[in-house]
Amino acid sequence: MTDAPTPALEFVFELFIDVEEGWHIGRGPDEKLWFTPVTGGRISGPRLSGSVLPGGGDWSTKRRDTTQVEARYLIRADDGSIIDIVNRGYFRAKPDVEARLDAGEPVAEDEYYFRTAFTFRTDAPAHRWLAENQFVGFARDEEGQIRIRVYLLP
Repeated sequence: MTDAPTPALEFVFELFIDVEEGWHIGRGPDEKLWFTPVTGGRISGPRLSGSVLPGGGDWSTKRRDTTQVEARYLIRADDGSIIDIVNRGYFRAKPDVEARLDAGEPVAEDEYYFRTAFTFRTDAPAHRWLAENQFVGFARDEEGQIRIRVYLLP
């Protein structure tokens, strides 16, 4: 048996997502459900630039100390192409760190866990590569936005 290669991630772009304050939807046994509307934003990077369109949002379910997130929204590439995004992942922080984030304080990214995996859908030939590969995101709360550095997993 041969050793599998260790993948090297390729940075492709960063998302700067504007959001409104979240809405509490409900509560089940040991969980809380929230919706956070996406109001806009931008994309900047070596492989894709454009804007995040208003609409869509992030449904999050908090169970104990971990929040499972599922965001869905649209982006418009600089060439006018529309790309659908589904972004799922996990957020976890110690209570004191979460309180600092909620208060809008700057918190170092290594003080909490916020990782996602993307699915892109588009029929635009220039952006088909998005729909044919796997991507991971390293997310953080910063300056009132959700910022996600997106990497191609070869």
